[in-house]
Amino acid sequence: MKNKPIHIFVVEDDEFYSGLLVHFLSLNPDHQVKKFNSGKTFLASLHEKPDIVTLDYSLPDATGDQLLAQIKELSPDTQVIIISGQGDIKVAIDLFKKGAHDYIVKDADAQERLWMAIQKLHETIKLRKEVESLQQEVSKKYNFQKAIIGNSPAIKKVFIMMEKAAFANITVSITGETGTGKDLVAKTIHFNSERKKFPFVPINVAAIPRDLLESELFGHEKGAFTGSVARRLGKFEEAHRGTLFLDEIGEMDIHMQAKLLRTLQEKEITRIGSNEVIRIDVRIIVATHRNLQEEVRKGRFREDLYYRLLGLPVHLPPLRERGSDIILIGKHFIDLFCSENKLGKKNLSVEAKKKLMLYAFPGNIRELKSIVELACVMCDGEDILEEHIQLTQENNNGSLINGSHLTMKQFTTQLIQHYLDTNDYNVLDVAKKLDIGKSTIYRMIQENELKLYRYTENKENERR
Repeated sequence: MKNKPIHIFVVEDDEFYSGLLVHFLSLNPDHQVKKFNSGKTFLASLHEKPDIVTLDYSLPDATGDQLLAQIKELSPDTQVIIISGQGDIKVAIDLFKKGAHDYIVKDADAQERLWMAIQKLHETIKLRKEVESLQQEVSKKYNFQKAIIGNSPAIKKVFIMMEKAAFANITVSITGETGTGKDLVAKTIHFNSERKKFPFVPINVAAIPRDLLESELFGHEKGAFTGSVARRLGKFEEAHRGTLFLDEIGEMDIHMQAKLLRTLQEKEITRIGSNEVIRIDVRIIVATHRNLQEEVRKGRFREDLYYRLLGLPVHLPPLRERGSDIILIGKHFIDLFCSENKLGKKNLSVEAKKKLMLYAFPGNIRELKSIVELACVMCDGEDILEEHIQLTQENNNGSLINGSHLTMKQFTTQLIQHYLDTNDYNVLDVAKKLDIGKSTIYRMIQENELKLYRYTENKENERR
C-alpha cells in the first residue's frame, strides 16, 4: 500500500529562512510542505489539520505560546516543533509542558536536528494514519444498510431500533435464534455510535469455563492464582470508553451474575489479587438466544440483573420470517464467495430460489451462507440450479411446505397460504412479509385459490 503523504506547515516570518526550510523538508518525496509568514494566515489554514508544524516562536502577530495553545485545541493530533532564536531552557520546558514535541534553536545544526525530529515522528504519524484509515473502512463496512441486508418489514423494525441504540448511550439487549446475526448487529451499533473510535471488545460467555470467566472479565495480578505469571487486563479494562459485547449472556453462572451486577452498578472493577479499584466507562451490549424472562422465572438468571441489562431490546427475526430477504441475502453471499474465490458470476435460477424460499432455515443466516457457498462450488455454469441447493434438513421436516415438482403458480399459492396459516390470517402482515400487494392476496381469496379458514369459522359462528 502506498504511504500517505505527511503534511508539514512551516510558520516562519523570515522569507529566506522559511524558503530554506521548505526546500530542505521537501527533499523527502513523502513530505507535502506549505509555508506561512504570519500566525494569522497559518490559523486560517489550521482546519487542514497538518501532521507537523514547525513554528517560529517569535512571530510579529503572535507568540509561540498563543499559537501552540490554539493548535492543541483545534488540531490536537498535530505535532509541533518550536524553532526559536533564543536557547532559553525555562521557555523550552514550559513549551514542552504545554504540548510541544521539540524545541530547536536556530543555529548551524538546526536543520539536522529538525530532520531527525521529523524522522522520529514518521512512525507515530504513519501509525495514526493507518488507524484512521482502518476506522474509515470499518465505518463503511458497518453502515446500517450495507452491514444488514434486507427490505422486509421485520428487518426494517430492527433498523429502527439499531439507529436508536447507536445514538443513545444505553445498554442494548439483542435476542434471536442462533445464526440470526446478533454479533453483526452489536458491531454495527458500536461503529455507528460516539464510541466508534474506541475498542469493541467481544466475549462469548458460553465459550469461557466458569472458573476462568471472572479473570477474563476483570483481569488479574501476577501471582493471584496458580499459573498467573503476569498481570493481565480484563475485558472491561480493554473496552474502556468503548463497547463490551457479552454474547450468550444467558449462559453466565448465577454467582458470576452477582459480580457483573455490582460492576454495572458501581462502574468500577477490581482485578483478582488486587485491592485497587479501577473506574470504567464501558457501554454494554448483550445477546442471547434464550428467553431471559423464562430463565428468571426458573431461577437461573437474576431478576435484578435482567432489568439492568434489558435497556433497549433488539429482537432479530428468524430468516424464515423474512420472506424475500432470503434471496437478497443469498445473492449477497454468492457474489462475495465468487469474488473471493475468483469464480465467474453466478445467479440463482427460478427453481433454486423457490427451493430456498420453501426452506425453514433452522440455522438461519449462517446456514443460508453455507448452502449457497456449496452451491457455487457444485455449479459449473452461470446458473445455480435446484439440484445445487443441498439442504441440511431437506428430508427432516426442514421445509415450510412440500414444494417438490410445483409450478411457479402452485409454489406461490402454497407459500402465501403457509404464511396466512402461521400469521393469524392477517392479510396485511403477510403482504408485508412477502413483499407483495395485499390486493393480490384478496384476489386469490375471491378466486378460492387461498383460504381464510379462521375468517370462515368466525363467520359461521356469527351466523349461529
